[in-house]
Amino acid sequence: MKAVLERLGQNPQQSLKLFLRGFGLFIVGALAIMLGYFTDPLWQIPGLLLLVPGVVMAAIGYLGIFANRLLNIFNRTRVRKDLFK
Repeated sequence: MKAVLERLGQNPQQSLKLFLRGFGLFIVGALAIMLGYFTDPLWQIPGLLLLVPGVVMAAIGYLGIFANRLLNIFNRTRVRKDLFK
């Protein structure tokens, strides 16, 4: 499990960029769906096509950020245990 966390959380800046790009795609897709609701329904198709990759990209980025923070917590508690031996 720790090897998977290390692989996912090895570059938090890249994970944050991926998360923000995915979140941006999600917002643009949601706006296109809303625009299609109020005007021409054909706007909803590109909205859905942008929404799905946006959610996937944001989820992968968030997993990377979460894995990095979790590894920091694990490493911090291991160092403290070594201090009090």
